Amino acid sequence: MLQQIEGSRAVAQAVALARPEVICAYPISPQTHIVEGLGELVKTGALQPCEFINVESEFAAMSVAIGASAAGARAYTATASQGLLFMAEAVYNAAGLGLPIVMTVANRAIGAPINIWNDHSDAMSQRDCGWIQLYAETNQEALDLHIQAFRLGEELSLPVMVCMDGFILTHAVERVDMPAQAEVDAFLPPYEPRQVLDPAEPVSIGAMVGPEAYMEVRYLAHARQLQALERMPQIAAEFADRFGRPSGALVRTYRSDDADTIVVALGSVIGTLKDTVDELREAGLKVGVLGIQSYRPFPLALVREALLGAKTVVVLEKSFSVGMGGVVSNDVRIALSGLHLHGHTVVAGLGGRAITRASLARMLREAAAGTLPALSFLDLDEKMVARQLEREAHRRRSGPVAEALLRDLGTVASKVV
Repeated sequence: MLQQIEGSRAVAQAVALARPEVICAYPISPQTHIVEGLGELVKTGALQPCEFINVESEFAAMSVAIGASAAGARAYTATASQGLLFMAEAVYNAAGLGLPIVMTVANRAIGAPINIWNDHSDAMSQRDCGWIQLYAETNQEALDLHIQAFRLGEELSLPVMVCMDGFILTHAVERVDMPAQAEVDAFLPPYEPRQVLDPAEPVSIGAMVGPEAYMEVRYLAHARQLQALERMPQIAAEFADRFGRPSGALVRTYRSDDADTIVVALGSVIGTLKDTVDELREAGLKVGVLGIQSYRPFPLALVREALLGAKTVVVLEKSFSVGMGGVVSNDVRIALSGLHLHGHTVVAGLGGRAITRASLARMLREAAAGTLPALSFLDLDEKMVARQLEREAHRRRSGPVAEALLRDLGTVASKVV
């Protein structure tokens, strides 16, 4: 059924259609509307049987999800930014225990300085924790990926993050096609855990493991991620057959078959890139887009295949590894090992800075002309940076960086002298 609905509320309805039995969450923007919506559905009895548990922290939210999943319940939670960092220990535990929890990450920048707007720093910080990470381009895809996430996670006994850009998607009102409960029930079977705490068949979940078996445990977690690479396209194909629209899978290309320059990206910026590519194509520039839906596991072979015919590859990043450069770029570089391609990392949108078609078009023209640096920052205010570096060079007590930059912008009353 077609609905005009906020992205968070659409995700809440999609999660409810998956019939979770335990939902636990702690509010943090911009994911709060999701769990608020689910809380309303539980309170009114529209979602039952389901227990909604208010907890005292994000760490507690993931801990409750772990306990619920280990007890045999379909479990769900949501978080963002500092909340994801606060639950990091439990996030690793959920993956190590092989519990198929589904969690929405409403991507948001990490402090300091405090910033509530979108980038991918939070989820990228947990890229090695063992969770599957899926990135949505649109609210329709976010809705669809949650339904697929329960199916995938429970088949492989792995937890799944569905990442959607905070505010850009979570608070955007768009038209989505909401499936019926019977359709979701036909696609997603009842939860049958591979491991469960059962007094009739007692086992230990989370036992101490020493050097004699720890490496094998970790390898098997890796092996399940490799299984996900095979299973995800199959689940996505079945979803498309049942619901009549393509959604999910591993990667998706746009006008890249004959492209000399291909830009790689994750999340909602892909839509802006598609519009920019259309504009540049009309001007005669052969550019295309490679969108990555599955960041973990990373589809090395498909990325390599999609970029094989390009002369120049640009990875557009909404996260940044301080002291190194791009995060996704390193994975793309491994995929392209041995190929003689011009590779570029462009960091963009940090802390919610707008990524405009004009800036993207300028950047892609530079890439096609061979003048784009190996590492660049889209729309970086170089004069502002230079002023701060000059201050620090001449004055030991130059003050907090964030506050100094705000003073330069005239957004605070005091002034650096």
